[in-house]
Amino acid sequence: MLVVHVHVHIKPESVDAFKAATLANARESVKEPGIARFDVAQQQDDPTRFVLVEVYRSTHAPVAHRETKHYAIWRDVVAPLMAEPRSRVEFTNVFPDDQGW
Repeated sequence: MLVVHVHVHIKPESVDAFKAATLANARESVKEPGIARFDVAQQQDDPTRFVLVEVYRSTHAPVAHRETKHYAIWRDVVAPLMAEPRSRVEFTNVFPDDQGW
């Protein structure tokens, strides 16, 4: 499993629009066979900051995800809402083991 944390900082006036677009993307993303999990978390002490936790079943699954229509819509809608470019960190799953997903 490949676990990706995407860190996003949104303009204060754009939080609701970002959440709406991101939830629409997440709802479609979890339907993809290569995605085991797709979480959206909002920081408690700064509601303009979010982390997307994407768990992929293979190293090829993120490529397939970025080729979907829902991802392209999300990417284009949220780009002008960001206070700064998003960043990502990739992790290798340790626990639960891959069969536990």
